[in-house]
Amino acid sequence: MFLKTIKSEGLAHLSYLFGADGVAAVIDPRRDCEIYIEEARARGCRITHVLETHRNEDLLSGAPVLAALTGAAVHHGPHADGEVVYADTVRQDDRFELGALTVTVLETPGHTDDSVSYVLHDRNQPEGAVAVFTGDALFIGDVGRTDFYPDRAAEVAGLLYDSLQRIMALGDQAIVCPAHGAGSVCGGGLADREFSTLGHERANNPMLQYQDRDAFIAAKLAEHHLQPPYFRAMERGNLEGATAMDRVARPVPLGPAAFEALRGGAVVLDVRGVTAWLGGHIPGSIAMPASMVPAFAGWLLDPEDTLLLVADDGAQAETAWRHLGRIGYDRVAGFLSAGLPAWAAQGRDFGRVEAVDTACVARRLEAGEEDWCLLDVRDANEVAQKRIKDSRHIYAGKLPDALESLDRQRHYTTMCASGARATIAASLLIRAGFEKVDVYLGSLGAWTASGQDRAS
Repeated sequence: MFLKTIKSEGLAHLSYLFGADGVAAVIDPRRDCEIYIEEARARGCRITHVLETHRNEDLLSGAPVLAALTGAAVHHGPHADGEVVYADTVRQDDRFELGALTVTVLETPGHTDDSVSYVLHDRNQPEGAVAVFTGDALFIGDVGRTDFYPDRAAEVAGLLYDSLQRIMALGDQAIVCPAHGAGSVCGGGLADREFSTLGHERANNPMLQYQDRDAFIAAKLAEHHLQPPYFRAMERGNLEGATAMDRVARPVPLGPAAFEALRGGAVVLDVRGVTAWLGGHIPGSIAMPASMVPAFAGWLLDPEDTLLLVADDGAQAETAWRHLGRIGYDRVAGFLSAGLPAWAAQGRDFGRVEAVDTACVARRLEAGEEDWCLLDVRDANEVAQKRIKDSRHIYAGKLPDALESLDRQRHYTTMCASGARATIAASLLIRAGFEKVDVYLGSLGAWTASGQDRAS
């Protein structure tokens, strides 16, 4: 028997390949799914089953693509909000045999109505489940969010509580295999660790300490999670089924002249590091380091946008393209191959943004400058834990919708936890025509490290 975890960085998405005796199954595959075939082939296995724990909101499922490549059957839980056209429906206690392995279905609604968990047994060692693939019902260190049905908020929170009891009844020995790890928007307190057992979670997971169902429901109702607008598109796409990413053109290298010829009808996305963008960038570009594309593309871009990338090299452009494709952003026309120095060498305009330090921010706060604003672009949960007094809060992902509330004559210094999201926010302000913008590089981390006393 083998069990392989396959992680999609950025989205913190976890999928799994497991099998025995020449056959294998995949749990919750991503859209670019060649890796599952390669891993199965290396183990002398063919993929016969593709199992989905729920209809994902944060990425496009690769299940229909993998099924087309392998001939495997796709299985999905009941009560989906619409018909998952590429999958057969599974229900409580359905079973699959894969060599010496048995997989049974456990209905675990709450995060979504169609959520199921898959319980893995090894018939050579029949005492208890080996593992349980919990989807977004149970994470390591947290449990799934329950805010996708606001008109049924208490009901679905209660459903999740009941589902967790069924999962925990599988025994402390079972390995927990969730659909996401730390950094996912599908939970708030996920541990920075990708292995656990039900016994460890029983003892250490804060959300499993509630013995009272009503208290658990109250705790879930008090949570606040972000819902990027692209979630709705992912839900629709995961009913219809995504196309293979090998049908989506990879970004082609473009010289400055060819890049400029396309720029008028495109959004320029600069996927280099934040200091590179601050030091020099194409006017009107959106700063979004490649590692942050999964977190912010769904907030700031439209899937119908034609995108042009500014990257350090082809490998970085490829990484950004892959991140974009996993969430359905397929219109990447190309990338600036010669880099910004070649752009500038042809006499083309470029912009730069000043990065300011803690001493500068402290002086401005002390002076109480009326025409200056410290704009905190972290999420609400971070701000609730600690903030700099007199700062204004607008989450970076929601900034485009809040631009009309900002005075274009004021000077804005953007801040976050380190300066990365602050740079994204600064690029959005400048793109919208704000002229007095700089970035607090280091942001709250630097402020705290310096011992400043205005944090609250």
